[in-house]
Amino acid sequence: MTELTLAQRLGGVQDRIRSAATKAHRDLAEIQLVIVTKNHSADLPIELLELGESNFGENRDQEASAKALIVSENKPGLATWHFVGQLQSNKVRSMLEYSSVLHSLDRASLLKELNKQLAKDSAARLQAFIELNLTEDPNRGGLDPNDLKSFAELVLSNPQIQLLGVMGVVGLGVEPDVDFERIAIASQALREIAPEAKFISAGMSGDFEEAIGFGATHLRIGTAITGNR
Repeated sequence: MTELTLAQRLGGVQDRIRSAATKAHRDLAEIQLVIVTKNHSADLPIELLELGESNFGENRDQEASAKALIVSENKPGLATWHFVGQLQSNKVRSMLEYSSVLHSLDRASLLKELNKQLAKDSAARLQAFIELNLTEDPNRGGLDPNDLKSFAELVLSNPQIQLLGVMGVVGLGVEPDVDFERIAIASQALREIAPEAKFISAGMSGDFEEAIGFGATHLRIGTAITGNR
């Protein structure tokens, strides 16, 4: 069996997104595809840019910073980088040099460092999602949903950070619909204090169609498009 090309895999996922949006009575224009390019060389996002895509996700700063530099040298000003993994506070300064969207803001210490680094440049701006911890493990990344509103108030106090909404990852061994509903409920709660923070980062290669049904606006899709490294 002939392996599908990158363009064919991308087209297939786009068709599935379109079908899921139609089924959920959603406007396709409100759903953004973020292609996770981790573990792939800079050639991949460069090829994806040529296919019309421009939003890419990375989860390790060392890899992402080097990759973003190569891409900007080849395709200046075209790529938007989303940091989608756990971010160490000592990597904030580096991340801000190439990424304009953070999907994993989840703790006060990280927010403190973001505030510190952003304050160095009054023109600097960052869009951010608050990541939720949907498991019973407090050591996992993400914020306890019960603390969402109080933490959001802290984020909203910095005008250099635009709070987009909430982000969540379905837990292992959990029916996707269960956690997607929890994410949707958290999103609704957040909008009570920040109506403009209406976006939801949820859905990956194995469950993005279900996520669309629960209001996901930013889909973080990797292997379904990029293939395995």
